[in-house]
Amino acid sequence: MPDPIAIDALPQASLDPPRRRGPSFIWFIPILAAAVAIGIGVQRIMTEGPTITILFKQASGVQAGKTVVKYKDVDIGQVTAVELADGFSKVKITAKMDRSAAGLFVEDTRLWIVEPRITLSGVTGLGTLISGNFIGLQPGQSTKEERAFVGLDTPPPITDQPGKRFVLTAPDLGSLGTGAPLYFRRLRAGEVLSYALAAGGSGIDVTVFVNAPYDQYVTPETRFWDASGIDVSLNAEGLAVRTQSLVSILAGGVAFDLPSFASTEAPSAEGATFTLYKDQTSAMKQPDPVARRFILYTDSMQGLSVGSPVKLLGLTAGEIAGVDLTLDPETRAFRPRVLISFFPERLIARVIPEQTALATALLHENQAERLALIRHQFDDLGLRAEVRTGNLLTGERYIAFDYDPKAPKVKIDWSQDPLVLPVTQSGLEDLESKVTGILEQVHAILATVEKMPLEGIAVDLDGAIKTFDRLLKGVDTKTLPELDQALGAMRSAMTTADRVLKNTNQTLLGTDAPGQQEFRDAMQEIVRAARSVRVLADYLERNPSALIRGKGKE
Repeated sequence: MPDPIAIDALPQASLDPPRRRGPSFIWFIPILAAAVAIGIGVQRIMTEGPTITILFKQASGVQAGKTVVKYKDVDIGQVTAVELADGFSKVKITAKMDRSAAGLFVEDTRLWIVEPRITLSGVTGLGTLISGNFIGLQPGQSTKEERAFVGLDTPPPITDQPGKRFVLTAPDLGSLGTGAPLYFRRLRAGEVLSYALAAGGSGIDVTVFVNAPYDQYVTPETRFWDASGIDVSLNAEGLAVRTQSLVSILAGGVAFDLPSFASTEAPSAEGATFTLYKDQTSAMKQPDPVARRFILYTDSMQGLSVGSPVKLLGLTAGEIAGVDLTLDPETRAFRPRVLISFFPERLIARVIPEQTALATALLHENQAERLALIRHQFDDLGLRAEVRTGNLLTGERYIAFDYDPKAPKVKIDWSQDPLVLPVTQSGLEDLESKVTGILEQVHAILATVEKMPLEGIAVDLDGAIKTFDRLLKGVDTKTLPELDQALGAMRSAMTTADRVLKNTNQTLLGTDAPGQQEFRDAMQEIVRAARSVRVLADYLERNPSALIRGKGKE
């Protein structure tokens, strides 16, 4: 057993606590790297723009990592992914956008793929032939943010241009299309943005954009009309050809203008609705505040149509408002009925200034004076309506009112409303009836001549001439002056008959025919000659010696 004293004399180990030291410099490097990484991450998060998705039916020329999104020719983002979506029916494009462009992506923002396009209204996207296709953007007006969009199949016609949009209503689209030009007095002033079926399917709503400064001329009284193609009209007023430009002929177009009677008004607000008229004539037609209706009964409705003019002494004072048939309750026969609209304001505008007030009072203000004036025109002055041909090529006809002092008196029921006005037969129709009557008479004469045995008569006359020629060989014409005279008359009659037989067709139907009277005269001469021959033959039968001794005393 060891000695305890020896053990205590041995040196003993003691435990000293560790001294505190500062952090090692080596740890500053990873800590600093982590801080920088965190700062870069935070900065990127703070500066990074939104990520959007766009659905297209097809993504022509779009590539991830290469295709950019542009606004005003400035790159504001880049496509990061292109994949199929919606059961492989569409293409989903994911794009990372710059933070500076975040405010552009709202509910009504529109995006499309910009590529070269050639249309009748112009050529767009030529720059993409070198740089490649890109995604274009048109910012919306909404304040609500949006990150998922449906791309347009075609680019919008207007991207960023001052002006206003308006809506035109029409019964059908005609030849208009997106991008069709809009004209103001033949100047390019805008284009057609879009079109859609109106509510209820009652028509078509066409949205147009009018560039500034032309939008200031669009007021509540502005008229829009379809200027597509070539407007050719051939009616009672004559031939008219109208067009705006070659582009409007090929691609369609719309024109607008202010009518001459328009008042000065403030420009219309954006989104205002206007009527799209079928042509310039109907669009610029001045509305008539006062219209009087009258009824005419004619022999035929041929050539009469709604809208045809009604003229008073050559001045257009109304138009045909309706053409239909009525059934006469007494005869139970159908009768053409023409309803006309008469516009007194058009006549008042032509009256000399000194008589304007009187004309206004007589024509449409005082009912009793107006009726008295109309009665005076028809009963005392012989004013009559007449259906006349306005265009020989198309057969278009119109209603004309003129004075005819020789017109027979007619009875008008002045208690009716609307009044039934008298109609006289036009000069052309009267001439047609006379020509028809003459042709019927000529036809009857030809039928009578055809039934006559002209060949038999000619043979008999030829035999009689030959017989008398044989008798005359032994007769002294000096002893028989009466016989010579009779034979001369007979030869003249035979010559006339021969001429009639040879030229009957030319006489009755030729371009220079002498007429029926010459034919009657020739026939009468033949009858007289035949009667003279018969008398001479009877005399010679009773007195055969007269051929030698001559005619004796009675």
